[in-house]
Amino acid sequence: MTAVENDALLAVEHLTVRYDVGKGVLGRATGRVHAVEDVSFALEAGQTLSLVGESGCGKSTVGKALLGLVPPVSGEIRFKGRRISGKSRAALKPVRRNMQMIFQDAFASLNPRMRVGDAIGEPLVIHGVAGGGPLRRRVCDLIERVGLEQAHYARFPHELSGGQRQRVCIARAIALEPGIVIADEAVSALDVTVKARIINLLIDLQRDMDLAYLFISHDMAVVERISHRVAVMYLGRIVEIGSRRAVFENPSHPYTRKLLNAVPVPDPAARKPAQAQDPEEVPSPLHPLGYEPPPLEYEEVSAGHFIARGNG
Repeated sequence: MTAVENDALLAVEHLTVRYDVGKGVLGRATGRVHAVEDVSFALEAGQTLSLVGESGCGKSTVGKALLGLVPPVSGEIRFKGRRISGKSRAALKPVRRNMQMIFQDAFASLNPRMRVGDAIGEPLVIHGVAGGGPLRRRVCDLIERVGLEQAHYARFPHELSGGQRQRVCIARAIALEPGIVIADEAVSALDVTVKARIINLLIDLQRDMDLAYLFISHDMAVVERISHRVAVMYLGRIVEIGSRRAVFENPSHPYTRKLLNAVPVPDPAARKPAQAQDPEEVPSPLHPLGYEPPPLEYEEVSAGHFIARGNG
C-alpha cells in the first residue's frame, strides 16, 4: 500500500501485536500468537473505516492497541500527527479524551451499581470538564441526544433493554466530544430492528459532530451501511482495503469474496447459487518462538483499492 497520509486524524503504520503463550519447564513461553501483523491504515475526520473479518482475525486487538490497552511489539500510531504509541498511561490521558470506545457487551461495560446519569457523566468528572449543575445539564442533553428519556437518568443498567444500554454507552463515548470513536462489535448483540436504529443514530451523530469511526465488525451487511472505507482482515493482516463501493462492488481478494458470499439474502429469488464449501480451515495464528511471517506485497487494483499478494 502507499504510505499512510501524515495529515490524517489517525495514522497507523506497521502495527504488530503478539502474545506469548504456554509455559515450559523453566517458566518460559513455548509459543507466540501473532494477533496483528504489519497493519497500516489512515482514518480521516468525519469518516468511517470498518475493520471486518471473522472472529480471531485481530480486528479487536487493533482497537485495543490504539487506546494503549494492549502493547504493540512494533509499529507507530499517530493522532493528529503526534506519535501516541509507546506513551505512558499518564501521557495517553489527553489522547483518550479524544478517542473513545464502545464495546459489544453494553451490560458488562456499565457499572451495575451506577445510575445511568452518573455513568454518562463519569468521563466528564474524570477529565475535570464539568461538575454540579452544569454536569447534570450536560448529561441530560446527552441522554436526549441518543434517543433516551430524562426518566432514564436515575435508572440502573438492569432496568434498561439491550438497545437502551447501548445508547447509554454511546452517550458516554461522545460526552467528551472526541474526534474518534472505536466501535467494537457495537451492534452485533442487538436484534435486527434495534441494530438498524443504533446504526442510524451513529450516522446522525457522525454528521452532527464530525466524528470519525473505527467500526469493528464481522457483519458485512452492517459494514456496507455505515462505512466510507473498508479494510478486510485475515490472520492479523489487512488483505484488502478500499472505498466501500470498491470493496463491495469489486471484491478482489478471495477471502473478501468468501465473506460476501456468506451474507444471507432474504429474497430467495435473489440468492446466489450455493457455493461449494471451502474445506480448508483457517490456519492458527499460534507459531513457534522466533517465527517471522513472510512479507506481503500490495497491488492497487483501482484508485485507493489495494489487495494483498503473498503467502502470509
